[in-house]
Amino acid sequence: MANNGRRSVKAKKGPTIGTGGHGRKALEGKGPTPKAEDRPYHKAHKAKQLSERSAAKRSTGARSAGAAKSGPKGRATEEVVTGRNSVVEALRAGIPAKALHVAIRIEMDDRVKESLKLAAERGIPLMETGKPELDRMTDDAVHQGLVLQIPPYEYQDAYELAEDTVAKWKKGYIGNAPLFVALDGITDPRNLGAIIRSVSAFSGHGVIVPERRSVGVTASAWKTSAGAAVRVPVARASNLNNALKQFKNMGIFVLGLDGEGDVSLPDLTLATEPVCIVVGSEGKGLSRLVRENCDQIVSIPIDSAMESLNASMAVGISLYEVSRQRATR
Repeated sequence: MANNGRRSVKAKKGPTIGTGGHGRKALEGKGPTPKAEDRPYHKAHKAKQLSERSAAKRSTGARSAGAAKSGPKGRATEEVVTGRNSVVEALRAGIPAKALHVAIRIEMDDRVKESLKLAAERGIPLMETGKPELDRMTDDAVHQGLVLQIPPYEYQDAYELAEDTVAKWKKGYIGNAPLFVALDGITDPRNLGAIIRSVSAFSGHGVIVPERRSVGVTASAWKTSAGAAVRVPVARASNLNNALKQFKNMGIFVLGLDGEGDVSLPDLTLATEPVCIVVGSEGKGLSRLVRENCDQIVSIPIDSAMESLNASMAVGISLYEVSRQRATR
C-alpha cells in the first residue's frame, strides 16, 4: 500500500529535555541493611528496649532486700517488704499490710509458716503468686518467695494536727499540754521509727516531717517504731519553717536541739507549756532558717565534747526530761 511518500518518524530514546535527571535517585542504593535491633518492628528491637530500661533502673541504685517500692513514677507508691526474715519481722511488729504474696510451690520453713500464721490471724489476704510477678513487684529484689504489700501511709496536715490538739487541750479533753517533735533534714527511716516510738512512750501528740528532702513512713520506719506508728500520728508540712511560725502563733513554743544551745536541758523552763521539739540531722544539725524560728536552742549536757548523740537518742532524752518535769509540777 502506498504511504503517499511519507515516512514514520520514531522518537529518540532517553531523557527528554528538562527532566534534570530525576530518575537518578532510583538508581542510587539505600545504604547497608539496618541491624535487627534497630528495626522498630523486629523482636530484637523490643528486646533491646527492655534491656535498656532494666539497665536504667539498676543505675538509679539498688534497693535494699528488706524493702522496695512499686508503682508508676509520680504516683503514691505502695511499698513492699521482701525476704523471709524481713516479712516475718514486719508481721510481728504489726505493720499494716494489704496482702501477703507467696510464691507458687514455695519451699516451707519456720519463717514461711509463721508468716502465713500471722497473716491469717490478722486477716491479711494471702495471694499465691508466680515468680515472674514477684520479680516485677519487687523490681528484681531478693524476695525468697515472700512479699508483703504495704499501703501508702496517710499523713495528716501539720497545721490541722496542731490546731486540733491545742483545741482539745484547751477544752480539757487531753490532760498534758501539746507535745510535738519536728524533723529537720533527717533521712534515715530508722531514726523516724525510733522517734515515733519515743513520742508514744512519753505521751507526745505527733511527729512533723517536711514534704521534701525528708524521711517518710516507710516499711523500715514501721518496723523500728514497733507498732507505735499506729498510735502516734505523723503529719507532713509543705514548708517546715512556715509550719513552725504557725505553731508559734497558736502558742506552741518551738525548741531546737543543738549541742551549742543557750539553754541546758535540765534548766528548761518551758517543759509544761505546749512545745514542739525540733531535731536536725546528726551531721548538719539544724538548718539556719529553722534555728532562727526557734524560741530557744536547747543543749543536752554530755561528758565528752568528742561524743555526739544521734537524732532519735537526743529526742528520747529530751522527751524524758519534758515528761519528768510535767509529772513533778
